[in-house]
Amino acid sequence: MTVFLPPEQIADRSARAVDAAVHAGRGLGLTVTDPRVLYDVFSVVVHLAPSPVVARVPTVLPHHVDLDSLAGRQRAELDVTRWLADRGVPVIPPSPLVPREPVQHDGFSMTFWQFVDVAPDVEPDYLANAGLVVDLHAALRDYPGDLAFLSAAEPRFIEDGIALLDGRADLVDPADLDRARREWRILAPVVRSRATFERTFPGIDLQPVHGDCPAVNIVPGVRGPLYADFELVTLGPVEWDLAGLGPDCEAAYDRAAQRRGMRRLDRDVMSFVNAVGMLRGVACLALAPQLPLLVDAIRPLVERWRSMPFAGGLTG
Repeated sequence: MTVFLPPEQIADRSARAVDAAVHAGRGLGLTVTDPRVLYDVFSVVVHLAPSPVVARVPTVLPHHVDLDSLAGRQRAELDVTRWLADRGVPVIPPSPLVPREPVQHDGFSMTFWQFVDVAPDVEPDYLANAGLVVDLHAALRDYPGDLAFLSAAEPRFIEDGIALLDGRADLVDPADLDRARREWRILAPVVRSRATFERTFPGIDLQPVHGDCPAVNIVPGVRGPLYADFELVTLGPVEWDLAGLGPDCEAAYDRAAQRRGMRRLDRDVMSFVNAVGMLRGVACLALAPQLPLLVDAIRPLVERWRSMPFAGGLTG
């Protein structure tokens, strides 16, 4: 039987993350007297009030991620968002009040961002946001930094997650886990190798993409929508950023792409990225001992996955 972290230990983890952010912020010269948690799931996001700075502190991480590898990912995010902001792209930028580098304190690695005012009572409109992703892709095309191919798919996370779920029938049905293993044997070579991807999907261009469902990570700022949370920025097909959103959002993206003279989404690549995204969701169940709410949150995804084509239609 899986042992879940009890609520009091989760609260203590969050409190330690806030304390680390406050101490790190003060160490960088910020005035912090009234820290306020804005979000607390996989990361603790805290406004270091009264300073106009927000700290994001990842707290729920795969077993193989250490502070150094996390900091490398954070540096890529800071570099991309700074590059976009310098070109006038509407993003939540790194804070100009501190060095634009990850900061480690008390076992956490964190980044610091400019505080923005959010429009009150705005419901997320994922269809509209999917159209806005086209503009982000157009902007990212010219990003000159070096990004790994499909690192956002986190193949090590999927592989380890499937292994860790062995014998955890309280977290995942054994038949579903068997399907995940068989699908991953087919999908893994395409995820891990750019050359294999290009042989499998000839003619599909690759470019820098957000990596983590940008339509869900658009913040309704008072002056307009802002792209945010580039933690998984990667080199890949634009389809990756639409994974899991469904046909309505895909159609909204296609309409916006056609208006801009950009290519529409490829159906075969969409099936592939949707299949990989579903396996990432299943692998997330291995994090449930750290974050128990994942059990209920992922159940609808697993039910949807059961009705999808095996391995996105690819064959080994």
